[in-house]
Amino acid sequence: MRTASADVPVRHPIGDRLPAIYAENEFTQRFTAALDEVIAPLFAVLDSSADYFDPALAAPDFLDWLCSWVALEADEGWAPRQRRDLIGAAVAMHRRRGTVDGLARQVELLTGGTVEVTDTGGCVANAEHGGPLPGTDPGQVLVVVRVADPAAVDPAAVRASVAESVPVHLRVTVEVVGGAPAGNTNGSGT
Repeated sequence: MRTASADVPVRHPIGDRLPAIYAENEFTQRFTAALDEVIAPLFAVLDSSADYFDPALAAPDFLDWLCSWVALEADEGWAPRQRRDLIGAAVAMHRRRGTVDGLARQVELLTGGTVEVTDTGGCVANAEHGGPLPGTDPGQVLVVVRVADPAAVDPAAVRASVAESVPVHLRVTVEVVGGAPAGNTNGSGT
């Protein structure tokens, strides 16, 4: 939670900007000095406002707010480093949302591991109006994550993140296995 800061330095004193007739008046200088103490925190916030919007610099309590700006559902189990990485990559990930590569990149940022995504989905068209629906299998997305320490990754959190990014009718399976993460090796999908 944010609290008031004590003794914020006055970087832009009002008294220094007054015309000469007021600059020499003791009452005016005391009055503007009191205003400076009230306005100094505002200037401090405005001077550092860019830091609030940069995921690498933002305070940890602002990360959830930034997640909401880029349409990420923040999980309480995510470490601040994971949140910063996901927020920073959000625009690029939204461009690739719904693709195997985009899903693999998202899981890679969450886990730090090597990710392989297998998508059994596809698209079938029927030339006849009102014909039978094709197939009975709703499809599946299988995500295999290779990390050095599988116990450090919460499969339920990864599954929830994947389920949010794929069509609702698909089954989602996440496997976390041991192995040295070497790089992204995305499986092919449709």
